[in-house]
Amino acid sequence: MSKISVVIIPNAKISTVIGRIGMAWKIKLMAPAIEGRANEALIQFLSEILDISPSCIHIIKGHTSKNKIVEIRDITLGQIEEILH
Repeated sequence: MSKISVVIIPNAKISTVIGRIGMAWKIKLMAPAIEGRANEALIQFLSEILDISPSCIHIIKGHTSKNKIVEIRDITLGQIEEILH
């Protein structure tokens, strides 16, 4: 199991990885930050980009914040870093 820090920017024109802010990955999401839509969009986006099932991705901290800790199963931290870079 791997954990990554993520800073999301909701309401973007496209969903994409921007880069890093310190140790956190900065990710733009098309979804608004209301009613958990951005959280769902983050899980779906990471699932697609990492080519793993959405059930392998869990937000463990920051459900109502732009700063989140995400736990990801079935892929190593090295693989995640390589794909997001």
